[in-house]
Amino acid sequence: MKAFKGPYSVGQLAQQAGCKVETVRYYEKEGLMPAPPRSAGGHRQYARDHLKRLYFIRRSRELGFPIEQVRELLRFVDEPGRTCGEVRALTMVQARQVQEKIDDLKRLQKALNQMAAKCGGGKYSIDDCPIVDALFQE
Repeated sequence: MKAFKGPYSVGQLAQQAGCKVETVRYYEKEGLMPAPPRSAGGHRQYARDHLKRLYFIRRSRELGFPIEQVRELLRFVDEPGRTCGEVRALTMVQARQVQEKIDDLKRLQKALNQMAAKCGGGKYSIDDCPIVDALFQE
C-alpha cells in the first residue's frame, strides 16, 4: 500500500488505517479525532498525525478499552504533565476487566459442557432432552 504522506481525504485515511469512513466519522463525532483543516473547497484534509491517532484509537479498542477509557488515554497523550503511571493504572483496570470476562466465559463453558455431558444425544425425544430441561430451569 502507498505510504501515507497526506493531506488525504477521509476515504483515503480510512483505507490507510484499515477501517471504514463511518468509523473515522464516529471517532470525530465522539471527540476522539480532532477536526481536520479544510481545503479551499471545503474538503477535510487529514495529515499523518490524524492517521497515528486513528491507529492509537483502533488499537485501544482492539484491546477492549471502552470509548471513555480511550478518551482518557488520549487526554494523557494530549495534556502536558501526564505520567506513564497514569496510563499503567488505566491499563491495569482494563486487564482486570478482561480477566473477569475470561473467568465468566470459563464458567459459561463449564456449564455448557456439563449440560452436554448429561445428554446422550441420539434420536431421543426433545421431551427427554436434559439440555432443554436445564434451559427451562430457573
